[in-house]
Amino acid sequence: MEDRLSFFAALYKVGENPDTGMWLLYGTIVALSIVVYKLGFAKKLPPAKSALIYIFLALGSTILTFLGVMLPITEGLVVAALILFIYKIRLNQERKANTEA
Repeated sequence: MEDRLSFFAALYKVGENPDTGMWLLYGTIVALSIVVYKLGFAKKLPPAKSALIYIFLALGSTILTFLGVMLPITEGLVVAALILFIYKIRLNQERKANTEA
């Protein structure tokens, strides 16, 4: 089973120490989900609605954590965060160029 773990599950040693490994994997997935949400989808919302979104993000990450042991869920979130980060940089550069022109 150890050879079938995803990269982050193997990194956190989910097979050897499941309690700590799963919590670390869960924390990573929640953090990356928040980053992807903020970079790609976040709108200006009242604090109560924002808190509700983050609660549901944390609840949904529970399911993703169980899938993330064998599937590359965390790796996909890393790629999505990188793509959205590059997009935001390019968008800011384009806006800056348009305001200067």
